[in-house]
Amino acid sequence: MRFHYAMHLALMAWWYVVLSSCHEATSENTELHAKDNASLEVNATYHEGDILFQVSTSGQGKAIQIATNSAYSHCGLLFKEGDQWVVYEGVQPVKKTALAAWIARGDHQHYVIKRHKDALQLLSFENIEKMKSEARTHLGKNYDLTFEWSDDRIYCSELVYKVYLRGAGISLGTLQKLKEFNLKAPAVRRKLTERYGSQIPLNETVISPGSIFEDPTLRTIFRNHI
Repeated sequence: MRFHYAMHLALMAWWYVVLSSCHEATSENTELHAKDNASLEVNATYHEGDILFQVSTSGQGKAIQIATNSAYSHCGLLFKEGDQWVVYEGVQPVKKTALAAWIARGDHQHYVIKRHKDALQLLSFENIEKMKSEARTHLGKNYDLTFEWSDDRIYCSELVYKVYLRGAGISLGTLQKLKEFNLKAPAVRRKLTERYGSQIPLNETVISPGSIFEDPTLRTIFRNHI
């Protein structure tokens, strides 16, 4: 009887740890979690320049999904440095993150990999190096909370767009004006008010994760959820 009771307590404790690890963690905990879950990296053939999409667990993630009518709110660029795959991403600050850590940080660890249909021809070694060089110029910059079309601060899809355009001469997605998005939803209005007050720059040029995701020149390489 005592044995079964002890086992019950042990299972409850284990389940609590599992649930806690799925909650929003500090960057240190995320790194540790990722190291313990190397299997998060799929047995697929990664290519430099692949674009990764996920649902961010940040407070504004849901607002971005609603406003842009997209299933995904965050994206990044995959490159190899030494023997490690890293994701360049527009967060606070712009940085490169180990692939496993990037995957672990997303909602339910779900993510999608997309690749240009003509990657073998267009993403030459020379172009990849140019893309890496462009990506590195943005490292350490602040995240662009107000989504301005300048290089002073950078948001995630802006980083992907500019690296592809300047490094390989490839334009991804469709540039839009802020006023073209769904700005009426309560969650979106709250975020807009937080960022802009009453002075919302409706004519600001923006590129959304959803627009890049839907680009017809990209094909899906991997998806670990329906």
